[in-house]
Amino acid sequence: MSSHASVHAEGITRSFVDGTTTIEVLKGIDLVVKEGEFVAIMGHSGAGKSTLLYQLSLLDTPTSGTISLIGKVVDRLTDNEKTVFRLHELGYVFQDYSLLPELSALENTMVPLLMQGVSKKTAIKRAEDALESVGLLVRKNNLPSELSGGEQQRVSIARAIVHRPKIVFADEPTANLDSTSSKVVMNIFKTLNKEEGMTIIMVTHEEDYGKMADRIVHLHDGLVITK
Repeated sequence: MSSHASVHAEGITRSFVDGTTTIEVLKGIDLVVKEGEFVAIMGHSGAGKSTLLYQLSLLDTPTSGTISLIGKVVDRLTDNEKTVFRLHELGYVFQDYSLLPELSALENTMVPLLMQGVSKKTAIKRAEDALESVGLLVRKNNLPSELSGGEQQRVSIARAIVHRPKIVFADEPTANLDSTSSKVVMNIFKTLNKEEGMTIIMVTHEEDYGKMADRIVHLHDGLVITK
């Protein structure tokens, strides 16, 4: 594991205004994730886990604080620069899979590459490689509706890694899966981390899956607590 930081967040706060009330979800979070580290973010419902992940992964903007990803201060980027950065450097896995229903597994996996301007021929080859790495090449022509939940999540992982991102963010990736499918998904993450050296930051409420990470960051009421 490299000693370089993939993620360096300082003083991250995030508030939401609800009518006349300001709700402070994150209350000043400092977090460093090393390159090649697998980190699980855990805590009770409402602790701010997903909110923190959204700040770190450029899907939302903190109320205050600074975030550096792979050595770049990203909170100062324009919206367009953030979009380009996300497309090239980051991968995402969500609990609802977020697959396009009218596209096959292969076509869904190709999407990030085509958005980058990669040729269709190259995109097909790399998407097939990504599907093979999650054990789903045989289902490449199936639509999401023809796949089980676990298979859809594996397609989602293939799509997240097809462009070889520096960091993969996963928000409750096993939340909608049975225990067998969950273990398959977690083993894929473990392999990507240990064999491919991918930095993975995962929100989970499952203690067993949190323990598969190198380190658990515990959140409580919008703050990191040490255990």
